[in-house]
Amino acid sequence: MLIDLFQKTRLTSMQMKRQAAEERPDIVCKGCGKKLNARTYGRNLYVCPYCGRYSRLLARTRIRQVADKDSFHELDAGLRSLDPLGFPGYPQKLAALAEKTGMNDAVITGECTIGGEAACIAVMDSHFMMASMGSVVGEKLTRLFEHAARKHLPVIVFTASGGARMQEGMYSLLQMAKVSGAVERHSRTGGLYITVLTDPTTGGVTASFASLGDIILAEPHATVGFAGRRVIEGTIGETLPDDFQSAEFLLAHGFCDEIVPRNRMKQRLAALLKLHAAPKKRRAKG
Repeated sequence: MLIDLFQKTRLTSMQMKRQAAEERPDIVCKGCGKKLNARTYGRNLYVCPYCGRYSRLLARTRIRQVADKDSFHELDAGLRSLDPLGFPGYPQKLAALAEKTGMNDAVITGECTIGGEAACIAVMDSHFMMASMGSVVGEKLTRLFEHAARKHLPVIVFTASGGARMQEGMYSLLQMAKVSGAVERHSRTGGLYITVLTDPTTGGVTASFASLGDIILAEPHATVGFAGRRVIEGTIGETLPDDFQSAEFLLAHGFCDEIVPRNRMKQRLAALLKLHAAPKKRRAKG
């Protein structure tokens, strides 16, 4: 009888969740303007089935999509900015965004497995100050590469950023060299570094660690560049191609190695990790 009651309760709970999902208001695609059912949109990994537009993901959503279930262990979650310049309103803005996003800053780092292969992973989140790079972002990434070097693990970084964070001035710009140095030290240990360029990856992030991957992947149609299009056109006095600074443009000009659709990303990363781990496993057996 208790079992029957439990099953009925569980069924009712599942039905309520399903009904709630089905009753969510439609989402309007910012690319084509068509209405999308929220549940169906989520199942399609937040890619519009009509125009193929890629929505910008929350960091934890991205991690759920690529990491093996229950394998992710977050690192340095408590790091917060100390507002080094005393910038007016900055602490209040950070606090509001932390409450809204559930993050203390614009990147989440940690360890996980992907297709059974261990890796360190970092995911930048454009919902937190446009994933701008401040002292906390730089420190968390640096610690991740150092952690990976000690444990002889590969690193995967999903980049997204509007550039350096003006509220931290030079402290923000210093992170470019700081993280790049950590990447180099990790490389000396034989560690693999994979970057995945997502929309948008711009400014100092592009000019530093986003461009240093041993393998550079990108999501379709992602905007990747340093300065803005209008700034470049005004500087050089020329009109740039329509697809300038797109992932497709970068692939055609040799800046990235492959454009990987979101529904194939986990599979591609798992294959690359297995390929990198294979020689180590053979040596261990020998």
